[in-house]
Amino acid sequence: MKPAPFDYFAPTTVEEALSHLAEHGYDAKVLAGGQSLVPMMNFRLVQPSILVDLNKIQDLAYIHAGENGGVRIGAMTRHHQVEVDSLVEQRMPLLHESMPHIGYPQIRNRGTLGGSLSHADAAAELVAVTVALNGRFRVRNQDGERWIPAEDFFVGLFTTVLEPRDLLVEVELPPMPDHSGWSLMEVARRRHDFALVGVAAVVSLDDDGRCDRARMVFLSAGDGPVLAGRSADLLQGQAPGGEAIRAAAEMAAFEEIDPGSDIHASADFRRRLANVLARRALEQAFERAASGE
Repeated sequence: MKPAPFDYFAPTTVEEALSHLAEHGYDAKVLAGGQSLVPMMNFRLVQPSILVDLNKIQDLAYIHAGENGGVRIGAMTRHHQVEVDSLVEQRMPLLHESMPHIGYPQIRNRGTLGGSLSHADAAAELVAVTVALNGRFRVRNQDGERWIPAEDFFVGLFTTVLEPRDLLVEVELPPMPDHSGWSLMEVARRRHDFALVGVAAVVSLDDDGRCDRARMVFLSAGDGPVLAGRSADLLQGQAPGGEAIRAAAEMAAFEEIDPGSDIHASADFRRRLANVLARRALEQAFERAASGE
């Protein structure tokens, strides 16, 4: 199939793009990498009358060192750029480790960080990873800009807090504390398929080797990224041994996530899988934190 007719704009500045969005509102869609939007338009699942193409806005494609030791990434930065960037590898190893899980190389060559996050697919690795890393997003419209914590940005399946006039322009990831570890675990039927269930974990240890901080965020386990806050609280102040990890993993899998059933897996199977993946992710994250990796 082919998309329904639409008018096309290719602005070269953020201000010009915001002007189009302000003028056309709900009738407009933003085109970033197009890896999700174009197929949806071809199947006429979405039929925008206005398409605002961001690919000529060079100012939105960058990876910079944050002033506080973190990383700032422009919304139009391609997945492949993030995947091979040495600053990301050094400062955000969880993000670096996550990139090869995103589709195929051809997808990563076109897909963008901001496009993936704005699409808000509950099965997307970047959605879970930015929440696990406690990131925040800079959003602009013609009235100004605002910063939104990643965990407040996603409100439902394919739904964010973005208004029709809004544009996601930057992702900021804070520095990881000392003695931190990380892990991304997921299971898919085939390599590069969407995960049946996945989990991103970030932990840090205090000077006594006990858990000082932990975050677990699940993908494909609800209508959006699922932050397992109560499970992480179980680990606070605990020596990261087998019993504490097993208890946290079980609480997350059987009390905090809300997976659905479909042709690929039942909700019960996804819960059991989430339990195993959460335990393995926490074990790997704590091992990395203890080793100084």
